[in-house]
Order: sequence, then C-alpha cells, then structure tokens
Amino acid sequence: MENCTGPRAEERPREVPETTVTEGAAKIAFPSANEVFYNPVQEFNRDLTCAVITEFARMQLGAKGIQIKVPGEKDVQKVVVALSEQEEEKVELKESENPAPGDQPRTAIVGEICEEGLRVLEGLAASGLRSIRFAREVPGLQSVVANDASARAMDLMRRNVQLNDVAHLVQPSQADARMLMYQHQRVSERFDVIDLDPYGSPAPFLDAAVQAVSEGGLLCVTCTDMAVLAGNSGETCYSKYGAMALKSRACHEMALRIVLHSLDLRANCYQRFVVPLLSISADFYVRVFVRVFTGQAKVKASASKQALVFQCVGCGAFHLQRLGKASGAPGGRVKFSAACGPPVTPECEHCGQRHQLGGPIWAEPIHDLDFVGRVLEAVSTNPSRFHTSERIRGVLSVITEELPDVPLYYTLDQLSSTIHCNTPSLLQLRSALLHAGFRVSLSHACKNAVKTDAPASALWDIMRCWEKECPVKRERLSETSPAFHILSVEP
Repeated sequence: MENCTGPRAEERPREVPETTVTEGAAKIAFPSANEVFYNPVQEFNRDLTCAVITEFARMQLGAKGIQIKVPGEKDVQKVVVALSEQEEEKVELKESENPAPGDQPRTAIVGEICEEGLRVLEGLAASGLRSIRFAREVPGLQSVVANDASARAMDLMRRNVQLNDVAHLVQPSQADARMLMYQHQRVSERFDVIDLDPYGSPAPFLDAAVQAVSEGGLLCVTCTDMAVLAGNSGETCYSKYGAMALKSRACHEMALRIVLHSLDLRANCYQRFVVPLLSISADFYVRVFVRVFTGQAKVKASASKQALVFQCVGCGAFHLQRLGKASGAPGGRVKFSAACGPPVTPECEHCGQRHQLGGPIWAEPIHDLDFVGRVLEAVSTNPSRFHTSERIRGVLSVITEELPDVPLYYTLDQLSSTIHCNTPSLLQLRSALLHAGFRVSLSHACKNAVKTDAPASALWDIMRCWEKECPVKRERLSETSPAFHILSVEP
C-alpha cells in the first residue's frame, strides 16, 4: 500500500481552465475541457426558440391586455401595410380592445418579472444558457426554472445566473427532470412553457411533460437521435416513439411526424391532445413546438389524425392509411369508426415490388401557418435581434410555402435513379405537375424535395415522358427491375 503522506498527497487539485462565450444577450462561463456544456451549432435552435416563445407570450399576454416590448422592435401599429380584409378586421378588433386613453396600458419588458406572465421550465439546462437567454431576451416571463440532474451543472448554472444578473427571474434547480415535472401536475402548478433539449432521445421525458404543461401551454422538444428516427433501427424507434421508421428519402419529415405522433399518443392517455405550431428539421436534429390542450371530445379524433405508411421497396412510391375515420352524423355530430384499407395491393402497381409498413405517423399539418407568419414577420422586422436571423427567415419562408395538407415528399434524385435516367431540373418537374393540374411545393427538410398532391402514377407518367427526351437503353435493364416495369408502360 502506498504511503499517502508524501508531497503528492498535499498537492491541490489542478484548476480546470474556463471559457466564456457570449451568445445573444447572455454571457456563459463553462469548463473548456468539457465541450458538452456548449454546442455552437445549436445557436439556430436557441434563437428560433426565443423567437417562438416571444410570439407565444405576445399571444397569451395579449389576451390579458398586456403588451410586450421587444428591444429593437418597431411599434406594430405604425408599420401595418397592405393588410387583407380579414387582417383589417383583426386590427380593428385589437384596437377596440385597447384600453381607453385614461387607462394605463400594461407593458411587459425584457428582464423584468411579469406577475401574470409565463412560467418556463428548461428540464435539461446544463450551463443554463438557454434559460438565461429567455430571461434576457424574452419579455412577459414570471419565472424560469433551469433544471439539471448534475450537481456540476447546478454549480455552473448558479454562477452563470449571477454573472448575467438574472437571479430574480431564473431559479436553478437540481432534480430528475421527470420527477420535477410529475410534481407539477396540478393545474395551478403547471408550466406555461416546457423546453426539452436532451442529448439523444427525449422519449423518457415526454409522459411527464404532457402532464406538466398548462392548458394551451407550449411544449418545445428536440430530438438528436436521427439515426433511429431516420430508419436505421426501426425496432428501436418503436420502443422509444411507438412507431416504425422507414429508410426513405422523406425520412426527415417522417421523423417530425413520428415525434408528433408520439407526443399526441402520450397526451391522449390523460385526455389531452397536441396542436403543432412549428416543426423543424435542421442540421442533425428535429425540433417541434406544440400546444397541449385538454378535451375528451377532441381526443376521440386523434386516431383519425394518425396514419400508417405503405412504401414500395422498389420505386419508393408511398401511400398513407389513416388509423381512424371521422365522418359527419345527424345533428352536426361527428362519428368515429375504424378506417378501411389497405390502400395498396400486395405488389406495387408501378414496379411489382413489395411494400414496407411504417408508422403510425402524424398525418395532419405539422405547422400553424398563421403562427409561423407572425414569427417570420417579427424576425424580419427586427433582423439584428438574432445572430441567425437570416437563416430563420429563410427556413420559415420555405415553411409558409409548403403544402400543409400533403404529408411526406419525393426527391428528384429518387425519381431519376429509379429508372436510371438523367435528372430533370426542379423547375421542369414542378412545371409539369402544375400544368397537369396538381399542386406542388418545396420542403424545408430537403433541398430537392417535391411535395405534391399528385398520385405516384402521375409522377411516373411525367418521368416516362422525360425519359423519352434521353432514352434509357432497355437492354441494360433487368426484367425484374423497377425501371423495366415502369418504362414498359406508355405514359
């Protein structure tokens, strides 16, 4: 046994050097030896979250007669231009709701406690950067709980809260995020905003989260386990999210829809349901913003909002099969029943190959375009607020043009590689679809995506016509290949 009384035993532990990072209005100190406390790639995620919560606060507090004031933001009433008739009616309604000249209007300012404001929880806070940014950049907050299970993270959060002078708003907490949320299930104790940004899957936290968020509250969830959600391990995806992921060119949007399905499924257990506000696929993760409501009647409709996906292993054509059916009944009632199917034959009608079965996925719109438009307008009129404002504007602009009622998409390279022909330009394919009477749009989740309400048969007819411009040598095609079957049919 070594002698522990020598000089080495008296040496003090070496101090770990620290790094200070400034992001937005926050300044964060963290150990430079451990980069797990700060990921610069996620700045877009944090900027977007601040923008979304700001608009959510504007919406929630506006109903209480409280206006929020964002630094750098112009007076909205002075910059209303070219409004539609419906928007003009909304503005007139808002003006009628404004207090009389003799009354004192209430305003919520960044960095100040708003007694009727939002109660925010960041379940996995690490250094506390996100919570501190909320306190310093988002007006209309009553309190922010920055929680982490790590004692080391707790110490770091306390120091950063003091460093940024937000101790009056941010409350550091050391607890298991699940237990903390389970302890706030009472209606009076629920949080108005819950942000979950774990390293990996948020699945273990979702059950507690859908119970701890207030009525109509905002739930923000990040998933970084994209290998699982993108179809590399379907059985693992099922164990975490209750759905089978497929290897598909539309895997990024399918990942978003699987997460939304999982959230709604967990909420349904407690007579609650989710309403998506914004769903983003970016970099190495997906991020969803949903509101959670309670209502037994609305929960009954949840089955009709989910769908299974039949995807051909040969040509990639897909069909959706709703799990439930909602139909009108006498007296203005809605009747719910099991859906009829399947929508496909055992073999693909286009190439003769078999189908894979994926899902269930969320088959309803994944964005609230009205809310997205508000966030986009706020970011566009105040571009200096965020470092990634230009990227936020670009992503949200594409989202506003997406077809809201068309789940999933095809890609140009998928269509051309299936029949081994040259790839048409996106403009050429979109023009062909539009001339055929179908709707078509891009997708923020994939740069060469084709989101359209055209059936797969129409897409393959267009590709057959395109192939005639530069014919594929038929003798090189196997008679059992998808390309041979598809090109054997005249458009």
